[in-house]
Parts: sequence; C-alpha cells; structure tokens
Amino acid sequence: MNTQKDGKTPNLSAEEQQDVDQNQPPRAAVLHEIIRTQGDQELERSVAALWWSALAAGLTMGLSLMAMGLLNSRLPDSEAFKVIASFGYCAGFLAVILARQQLFTENTLTAVLPVMTKPTLGNFGRLLRLWTVVLFGNLCGTLLVAYVMLHLPIFDTKTDAAFLEIGRKVMENSTSQMFAKGIISGWMIATMVWMIPSMESAKMWIIILITYLMALGDFTHIVVGSAEVSYLVFAGELPWKDFWLVFAGPTLAGNIIGGSFIFALLSHAQIRSESGPPTTSADQKTDPQQVKK
Repeated sequence: MNTQKDGKTPNLSAEEQQDVDQNQPPRAAVLHEIIRTQGDQELERSVAALWWSALAAGLTMGLSLMAMGLLNSRLPDSEAFKVIASFGYCAGFLAVILARQQLFTENTLTAVLPVMTKPTLGNFGRLLRLWTVVLFGNLCGTLLVAYVMLHLPIFDTKTDAAFLEIGRKVMENSTSQMFAKGIISGWMIATMVWMIPSMESAKMWIIILITYLMALGDFTHIVVGSAEVSYLVFAGELPWKDFWLVFAGPTLAGNIIGGSFIFALLSHAQIRSESGPPTTSADQKTDPQQVKK
C-alpha cells in the first residue's frame, strides 16, 4: 500500500488539495486580527457617531424586555413555558448586532484587543472615551424605552405585570450574585463576538444560542438589565440607589471583567504565544533532512 510519511491522504489531485486548503477554518490569529481591526475602526469613530449609535442600541435592546413580557403574559404560568419565553431575550441582541449598533458589552472585546496589541496611553484614552460614550448612550436608551413602555398606553395590564415580574426576578440577586453572573454574561458575549467572524453565515444562530443560554441562566447584563430594573424604578417599586449600587455597579464590573480581563486577555495571550507563520503546503513538501547544505 502506498502511504505518505507526513500522514496525508495519498493520490489527491491538485484541484482536490486546493479544495482541502480552501475549506480549512481560519486560524485563531486570523480571528484575532479581524476583531482587532474592527475594534480599531470603532476607536476611530467620532463621539457623535458613537453616541447616536449607542442610543439607538439602548432603545433597540428594549425589544428583549418587550418580547419576554409579551411571551410571559401569553403563555401558561409554568416553568416549562418560561423556557420558551426566554427566547424573547434574544430579540434585542439580534436587532442590535445585525444592525451594527454600538453595544457596550460587545465593545469589551473588540475595542480592547487594539489596546492589548499596542498598550499606549493614547489607546487607553481612546478606549475609555469609547466605553464612556457607548455605556452612557446605551443606558439613556434603555431608561427611555422603559419609561415609555410603562407610562404610555401601549400594553395591557397583564403584560405590564409581566414586565414588573421580570425586573423583580433580576433584583432577587444579591450584590455578589450580580457581580458573579455579570462575569459569566460578559464572557459569553465575548465568546459570541469571537465566534461570528468564523461563521458569518450562521451569525443569527450564534447570537440566538448564546443569548438564549444567558436568559436561561439568569445571567446579568448591564444593558438589558437596565431596562428591566429601571422599569421597577419608574413604577415606584425600587429606589434609584438600589438600581445603581445593587444592580448596575456590580453587573457592569462583572461584564467588564468577563469580557475584557478574562476572555480578551486569554485570547490575546493565546495569539501572542504562537510562534512563526502557519506552515504552508510548499513547506510541508520539503524534508529538512534531504536539504543539502
């Protein structure tokens, strides 16, 4: 039997070998560079462009609260149907990411990679500028949409009660739970951002998978959660102090740590640890022991 020392399948034509090369998944370094480039582009955007995009994203994220409330109010009250209602959580993320609007937790990965690649004071300043503008825009949007959903005659009484119940569920967490669950949430969003460039055709399903798991696990997210919890504040059930100190502060810290200091740092370290360029087919055909000096 004719076998090859390098373990390759024998008797492949040039066309077949080309098909093999073209169907290889991108290396982690390629994904890193795609996301780093996207992050660099985001860091270059003007404050006005970031602000309007972030405000739009905050308003759009209200779709998650709206979808979950509508599903909860129309499905029977049982744990089995809560699993179905959790799909509503995906609505806001799908709309924001597919529309390419500025979402804070998405930027905890994309905008951080350029800073890790080139950790200068200028890059740190650009990162803080982007984070500040995007976070402020997101929160303004979610607070506005929660206020409108509560005070305008849009939904029936049963749906309004479902919105309140969603907020109460979030506030059942202690401060430490908000923080710990926020870490997982930030890490999951960063995972989603890392996966999308390699599977662009399945982008919608990746978003649904990750965000649905976030909903099932009741993991805290600073943007979606701000719509859920501020609904309670505007309804008079929760003071602003608890919104900021019990929910927003710990959740924000957890999201940043999970998305930036854990996922982004480990992903960046992985790429920087790789030595040398990828081996090409031409390189593999040459046996170093047969090279004559």
